[in-house]
Amino acid sequence: MVELGLTGAKGAKMLHNDSHKFESEFISLSIPQNNSVMFGSLSGNKLGLWVAHGEGKFSLPEAESAYNVIAKYNYAGYPANPNGSDYNVAGICSADGRHLCMMPHLERAVFPWQNAWYPADRRQDEVTPWIEAFVNARKWVEAHK
Repeated sequence: MVELGLTGAKGAKMLHNDSHKFESEFISLSIPQNNSVMFGSLSGNKLGLWVAHGEGKFSLPEAESAYNVIAKYNYAGYPANPNGSDYNVAGICSADGRHLCMMPHLERAVFPWQNAWYPADRRQDEVTPWIEAFVNARKWVEAHK
């Protein structure tokens, strides 16, 4: 999505991780205020998620404000920002919120048992808050068919 220009991210590229290796870990993300079809309603949340990639570094040559950031790693240093992404970015979207580029794998954290850590007081949840992104996408498609 990024290199096809669908997100409208000026000069953005996806590069190999700074570690020069495949990274797989459970990390913490913040979802800033955004207008993404999938992530808009998750704004303000801090959630755990799996990364599993060798080319997950967002190279963003413009100021952070030039991009529609939908997810950020909560900490700047390795291993919390497992790829060295500029501005700790884990995901961006197009201005209209339809095209999304994200390197962590939300499909791998839909159920509480898939998470490396899940709050003890929410262990009875059938699904995690990440399911909301998929529900939002379905609702958008239904409204725009």
